[in-house]
Amino acid sequence: MELFRNTNYDFLGKKWPFIILSLILTAAGLVSLAVKGGPRYGIDFKGGALVTVAFAERPPVDKVRAALAGKLPVDVQEVFGSTGAPQDIIGTDVRDDVALQAARQTIVDSLTSTFGKANGKYNINAGGADALADKLRDPLQAASVPMSDPQLHDLARNIIDYRTNHSGLIRNLDELASVPGVTPQILNVLKQVTFPEPFAVVKTEVVGPKIGAELQRKAILAVLYALGGMLVYIAFRFEWIYGAAAVIAVFHDTIITIGLFSLFNKEISLTVVAALLTLVGYSMNDTIVTFDRIRENLKIHRREGLEPLINLSVNQTLSRTVLTSGLTLLTALALFLFGGQVLNGFSFGLVCGIIVGTYSSVFVASPILILWHNFLEGRKRPLAGPPSASREPVAGGPKPPAVPKAPKEPKTSKENVRRGTAKVK
Repeated sequence: MELFRNTNYDFLGKKWPFIILSLILTAAGLVSLAVKGGPRYGIDFKGGALVTVAFAERPPVDKVRAALAGKLPVDVQEVFGSTGAPQDIIGTDVRDDVALQAARQTIVDSLTSTFGKANGKYNINAGGADALADKLRDPLQAASVPMSDPQLHDLARNIIDYRTNHSGLIRNLDELASVPGVTPQILNVLKQVTFPEPFAVVKTEVVGPKIGAELQRKAILAVLYALGGMLVYIAFRFEWIYGAAAVIAVFHDTIITIGLFSLFNKEISLTVVAALLTLVGYSMNDTIVTFDRIRENLKIHRREGLEPLINLSVNQTLSRTVLTSGLTLLTALALFLFGGQVLNGFSFGLVCGIIVGTYSSVFVASPILILWHNFLEGRKRPLAGPPSASREPVAGGPKPPAVPKAPKEPKTSKENVRRGTAKVK
């Protein structure tokens, strides 16, 4: 499928507006990073607490954010638990145990005021086996249910194990009828004393600053290793200048994308690093396709200048570039517009990277080839010699060598001329 046939656009003749745009975006991004003290890292990189919450009927993630807004600086992401049930991970930047407990309680209180059904009974989705056993001891005795203290603790542990194996949440107390040791009489006591809150804090984790720094280092190394490996590959397949031009173009794309994250105050998390690595591979592939066509045309059009030849190669691959980049951009835009907050950083990085990477293959990588070609041509030009020395003798110096006179041509007689003319005729 070809959208464009036999095009003859002068792409390199319009390179300066794009080069100036790249310089402006790069400078703006670097200034923003310098003013803000670097990128805005997520909890994955800077450290903090991650609180995993499960819901009986999961509300929209925006409603969860609204419930916590103004109380804690949090980041809410939707994930799926080990059983496939949807869960929310609420991240906050606290880093010590005291602040973590306070933040956890604030999260629970905020969610309870928004989604809770507090009715004075004990929340069976909170607390452990010992707390549940203490709540059930007196009501079971009042209901004349004979049970020793070890039996009571075994019953409480069985209920908590059932809750753990079901995404950390009991949705309805009738579910407990299948738990070992729960008789109809005990189930009736449970309904009188407890109730299931429609959400539960499943897990609380702390990501330390050392782990965050290690993740930062590994993420940077992953990008640099990808660039280095591609440089070696392209230098092997083409020439080293092709590899250098491609890597400079991809580095240009990465810097501009990170700068746009800083300008729009977006967090850089592990999903964004995945987007950057995707961008590196995608942009490099686009550049290699153009370079491969340039190499083919160099063999066919040997006497053609490099700039017209690059324009020809870009025109020949234009249809492919528009199809692949355009369709990928539409997919990334769909993720950005409809993918929700969880995929926002990933899709934003892809959208920016595809746009910047597509034009950098033509207007950044190709001019580097022309610049290097012109540099080599300039070195090949012979240097102008010194002006010829005057042949006037210098006082006291040796006389210049005599210039031999040209031999005189022999005189031709009219007869010879006549004979020659006759011979020619």
